[in-house]
Formats: sequence, C-alpha cells, structure tokens
Amino acid sequence: MQPCTISQKIDRPPAAVFDYLSDLANYSEFTEHFLTDWRMTREETYGPGAGGRFREDLPFDRFGWGDMAITEYRAPSLIVLAGCGGKYNRIRTLTAFELSDDGDGGTEITLTVETRPPLPSDKLIGAAGQDRARRRGWRKSLKRLSRILEDGSARGSRATIAGGARKPATGLRG
Repeated sequence: MQPCTISQKIDRPPAAVFDYLSDLANYSEFTEHFLTDWRMTREETYGPGAGGRFREDLPFDRFGWGDMAITEYRAPSLIVLAGCGGKYNRIRTLTAFELSDDGDGGTEITLTVETRPPLPSDKLIGAAGQDRARRRGWRKSLKRLSRILEDGSARGSRATIAGGARKPATGLRG
C-alpha cells in the first residue's frame, strides 16, 4: 500500500493529545470499529516499547491478527508505531502520528499509515479492498479521537492486559 496520509484538527493543546496517544491502551477507545480485541503485550502501556495485539476487521481478511509497538517517541510532536500482521505476521506496518500546534491552541494531527506486503498475493488482497477499508477506518478513528478529547463523547473501552493486573503495588498506569 502506498503511504496513506490523513489529517484532523483537535481543539486541545498538543501536549494533551500527545499524552493520550502515548498510552497504547487508549487506542481501543477510538479504533474499536475496525481494530478489535485489543490485548496489551506488556504491563506498561505508556511510552516507548509499549505494544498491543488486535484483530483487524477488513474485507477478504482470513488472517486478521496484527500487532504494533511504539518505536519512536519525540514529545510532543511524533509517535511512530511499527508492527506486522496478516498470514504469519509477514506484512510490515508503519503508523506515524505527527502533531503540531494549529495556532489557535489546538492540534493538527497528521497520520501516515503504510503497509509492506511481501508477496504478490498479499498485494492483490490489499488492492481488492483492504487498503480502502483501512484508510476509511483510520479516517473514522481520527474523527472519534477528536470527539473523545474535545468533549469526552464516543468513548470505547480501554484495552487491558490479559489476566488482569500483575503487580497492583507498582503504581503503573491502569
């Protein structure tokens, strides 16, 4: 898939938006319409190294499980998530959130999503509708994100660690 870029304005300061996006457990709140069954891969869900596993609901997708982890983290302007999905997790994905001040105290989010299918069959399935569905899903996600951060509406459920809290006395975000 060619890199897909989507922009959205949010009437919140960049630091608040960055803080929300830095916690990977929040992603299930605004992506639950096409990324479902979120599970965190480690106890700390905030910042670099935080990762999650999910099921992607796309057309022609028999192998919908994927994962992503925060690999690059520059406060308050950039969060990069790298992951993989598809059959045998062979399709590489790269998702980047770039945040900038829009001049009115709000934030301009630019989301770039790219997939790298290695086989011709993977490319064919992507061209048959998955790329458009993924683009549509992320566009809707950014709109939901703006509603969540601006007025608290359209909130979904936060992702959890399978099996519940491991160390309640550690004081980790939960």
